[in-house]
Amino acid sequence: MTSFQNPVSFQHQAPAHIIQSDAEALEIAQNLAAQFKAGAVQRDAQRLLPFQEIEAYSQSGLWAITVPKAYGGAEVSSYTVAQVIALMSGADGSIGQIPQNHFYALEVLRNTGTEQQKRKLYAEVLNGARFGNALAEFKTKTASQKQTSILKKDAGLEVNGEKFYCTGSLFAHRIPTLVKDADGREFLAFIPRESQGLELIDDWSGFGQRSTASGTVILDNIQVDAEYVIQTGAGGESINLVGTISQLIHSSIDVGIAHAAIEDAIEFVQNYTRPWIDADQEYAVDDQFTQAAVADLKIKLHAAEALLDRAGDYVDAALENLNEDNANAATLAVAEAKVLSAEIAILASNKLFELAGTRAALSELNLDRHWRNARIHTLHDPVRWKYKLIGEYYLKGKYLPRHPWS
Repeated sequence: MTSFQNPVSFQHQAPAHIIQSDAEALEIAQNLAAQFKAGAVQRDAQRLLPFQEIEAYSQSGLWAITVPKAYGGAEVSSYTVAQVIALMSGADGSIGQIPQNHFYALEVLRNTGTEQQKRKLYAEVLNGARFGNALAEFKTKTASQKQTSILKKDAGLEVNGEKFYCTGSLFAHRIPTLVKDADGREFLAFIPRESQGLELIDDWSGFGQRSTASGTVILDNIQVDAEYVIQTGAGGESINLVGTISQLIHSSIDVGIAHAAIEDAIEFVQNYTRPWIDADQEYAVDDQFTQAAVADLKIKLHAAEALLDRAGDYVDAALENLNEDNANAATLAVAEAKVLSAEIAILASNKLFELAGTRAALSELNLDRHWRNARIHTLHDPVRWKYKLIGEYYLKGKYLPRHPWS
C-alpha cells in the first residue's frame, strides 16, 4: 500500500492535442489502443500502474472529446464516446475504465456548472487535465449514503471525509469529490490534487481491473474554493442524463472486455488448441461444437454492440430534446445494452478456457485477466436489477431511475 499524501503536481510538457471531429477521435483511439494492448499482459500480471499510458491518453485529446464546441471542444456523439471507451477497454480493461468518472464529472459540469466554472474547467481539460473521482464510500449502509461533508467555516468551505473505489484519482489533476452540505444537498467539489489535507492511497487489491488504482481518498479539513463547487442536480431537481451516460460508458467497458476475450479465444483455437479426441478432426477449428460455440459468442457480442450503438443514439436524441419521456427512452436503451454487455463479458471470458483448453490456463499467458476484469467490472451494478427495472417499465409503464448504477 502506497500513500500519496504529498503528491507532486503533474506538469504538462505541452498542451494536449485538441480533437476536431468524431472521425479523428476514433482514429486516434484505434492507434492508441494498439499501443496500449502491447503491455497489457505485463501491467496486469505485475499490477503496474499505467502512468505513462494515461498521460499519452489525455495528451492525445481523447479526454476532452465531450467538451462542448462552444468552449473549444469537439463535442462528439455519445456513440463515439462509447466506441472510444470500448476500444480502450479491449486493449486494457483498466485503462478503459480509468476515465469513466472524468466524463461523469464533465457531464455534471455541463448540466449544472456556472458559465465561469465551465470556462475554467473546460479550458483545463482541453489543455490535458484529468479528473479522477472521490464519489463512493466504503463505510455506509448503502451505496447511496454519503458522509463526506462540505461545511461553511470561518475560513470558507471545508471538506472532510473518506472515500473508496476512487478510480483514476492517482492519475488525476483534480479529484471531483461528492459531498453533502448541512442541508443534505449534494455537490461535486473539484479539488486540486496538491491540496493540503488530501491523501491518495493506493490500496486497491481487487483481483480484476488491477491497475485502475481504485483505492482510498482521505479528505482532512481541506479548504475548497467555492468557484469549483457544483451542485449535482441529484434528487430530482432537474432532468439530466448524468447517470445514464455513466452507464453507457460502463456498458462500453464490458463490450471491450468481451471483444478482447473472444479474439484471444479465436486466436488460441486457431494456433494452439488440439482437437478433442472424439471429434475425429485434424484441427480444433474443424470441431463442430467449437464452431457453434464461437458462433454463439460472436452473435451475442454483435447483439451487445448493436444495443450499445442504439443506446448512444438514444442518448444523443434525448440530449437534443431533453424531457422526461426522452430521458426515460435513453435510460431504457442504455439499461438494455448494459444487460447484454455484462452477460457477454462474463460468458466470453469464461468460455475462452473451455474452447482453448488447459494450455490456455498457463499463468504466463495471463488470459484469465479477461475473466477477472469482467467479473470485477460488472459488479458495479447487478444485472438482476436491470431485468427488474426493464420488465417493470414494459409491464407497468414505470420510468427507470437515472442514478449512475441503473
